[in-house]
Amino acid sequence: MSAGLRALLLVLPLVAAVIWGSIHTPDPVPGEDDDVALSSLPPLPSWAGDALPDFNQYRDATERKAAFFSFLYPRIVLANSRILIERDYLEALSRKDQLSSTERTWLANQAQRLRVDEEPGSPELFDLLRKRLDVISPSLVLAQAANESAWGTSRFATRGNNLFGQWCFSKGCGLVPLGRAEGATHEVEKFTSPYRSVRAYIQNLNRHPTYQVLRDVRLEQRANGKLASGSALAAGLIGYSERGEDYVKEIRSMIRYNNLNYFDLAFSDSVDGSTSIKLKQLASASRENSLMPDHKTAD
Repeated sequence: MSAGLRALLLVLPLVAAVIWGSIHTPDPVPGEDDDVALSSLPPLPSWAGDALPDFNQYRDATERKAAFFSFLYPRIVLANSRILIERDYLEALSRKDQLSSTERTWLANQAQRLRVDEEPGSPELFDLLRKRLDVISPSLVLAQAANESAWGTSRFATRGNNLFGQWCFSKGCGLVPLGRAEGATHEVEKFTSPYRSVRAYIQNLNRHPTYQVLRDVRLEQRANGKLASGSALAAGLIGYSERGEDYVKEIRSMIRYNNLNYFDLAFSDSVDGSTSIKLKQLASASRENSLMPDHKTAD
């Protein structure tokens, strides 16, 4: 965030609220279902609809953190594995000489969802979708969720299943912030489950121009055959918070202090060289604990 923009935020708080809201949250997705229709994508498991547990029951901070990570990590794997299935389909389409009307429609819908303004089937569209239709490292998701939701205990988390502070702009779409500036209209979006919050957050990072740097870092690491670490991706979060660089430092510190890179390595191991069958198992696991790092396979 530039020095000029910081000054603007100080002088014009109402304008800043509008600008910040447009950066901080994705547009609401009708029906909260951002999985574009794809026959190879299995139905979501029932536990994806579970509400947030009561993390206030844990008096010990270490126990609360462990419970928070154990609850959220399977939902990150679920979301990311479904993205990888979509990504594999994208690659298959890119190798075809001709596309059916159904395939073109799928590409057009993905382009609309991820804000890619290119002709369906064109090389430019495939290049941009490869960059935007990709996973977010678990360590970054975990650190930001913990930071934004006060380890799952904030009002927006407990009443709206919103773990990342996503905003919406239709009256009644969410919860009104208690400290909202006079004249502002944004609300903090409500989700039917924490999983939906995770999916909306990933979509936000994958399509909003503010997070171009994050996607560039991810693309560079993927070109080297690696999953970008959460600490590396955090470089692209300058615009996520009005705190700018200080926010990036805090997220990186949380990743380091809580050893969240462990989850990146676990996820990378679980999907490295995965077949379509294995990805479908991950994307439809009947028990959420089967996606935890200490389990070798998903049910």
